[in-house]
Amino acid sequence: MSRSFWTPLHAKIHRTIRSRHLFERNQRLLVAVSGGQDSLCLIKLLLDLQPKWGWHLGIAHCDHRWRADSQANAQHVKNLAESWEISFYLETANEALNSEAAARNWRYQAMKAIALEHNYNYIVTGHTKSDRAETLLYNLMRGTGADGLQALTWQRLLTDNILLVRPLLEVTRAQTGDFCQDFQLPIWEDSTNEDLKYTRNRIRRELIPYLQENFNPQVESALAQTAELLQAEVEYLEQAADRLRCEAMRGGVEEWESGEVGEVSKELLLSPPFFLKLNRRILQKAPLALQRRVMRYCLQQILPCAPSFEQIEKLTALITAPNRSQTDPFPGGAIAKVENDWIDLK
Repeated sequence: MSRSFWTPLHAKIHRTIRSRHLFERNQRLLVAVSGGQDSLCLIKLLLDLQPKWGWHLGIAHCDHRWRADSQANAQHVKNLAESWEISFYLETANEALNSEAAARNWRYQAMKAIALEHNYNYIVTGHTKSDRAETLLYNLMRGTGADGLQALTWQRLLTDNILLVRPLLEVTRAQTGDFCQDFQLPIWEDSTNEDLKYTRNRIRRELIPYLQENFNPQVESALAQTAELLQAEVEYLEQAADRLRCEAMRGGVEEWESGEVGEVSKELLLSPPFFLKLNRRILQKAPLALQRRVMRYCLQQILPCAPSFEQIEKLTALITAPNRSQTDPFPGGAIAKVENDWIDLK
């Protein structure tokens, strides 16, 4: 038998949206719905809360063309949207995507395009506390800093006008399953979720249960709590590192204005990549954590992919290296050199 309309989970999500300022009233929300239990729980909650908030809701479904039943899956979600009398948008991949990362990137690009075309302010996904715990473990095993461990944040800016929001980060996958069962929501079972060739499925099906049984029954909550703590710390460190980078760069501009920069033009110094000249003396006063963040930012501007720990350490070492020290070429050919009080990266 179905529960009454207003459940504890409704109240929890209503409080979360209000206390964390996830959405404003009367906004246009594009909800990503795969047909699985998490996304069905999400859209049902938002539909039930809609009268209190005045939202305009739409559903976006992305067909990766991974499975033989993907078209039927898309039709199932479309039927649900029609039964709820809300707009439905379908995006189908031109070719089958061959990795989790490729599928995720394409999915976000597809949803962003739909939101832009149809004037939605928010894209809303059904990521849960369970997803947050799994993502932390996934990134930890690949090798990452605090930024990777706090992944799956409550909000993330996709464009100047579109915000990605995850309202279910305090809800476990078990809770979304119970909610769908209580309201008899028609879950579309995705067979790829059982395929252990995907790393995230092995974490979900094998590693998390092992940790729960042998170490901590509440390991999902513990890991998600760690991600929540790290999110606030990363925000603080990023702000501090940005201030440090601007101060170190400003020294380079001042030297240009005094005529001591030589062949480096002011336009080159002030435009991306505008970090070509960094003041070592300013960087030396800062904690190592901030030094690394400044150097990582510099490398992100010139490298074709995310800089490795070794590359960041190589550049950071120049902050205290002897004069005339230099790195070997980074991918793409850039070399960093020490020139007295300055690090030149060109």
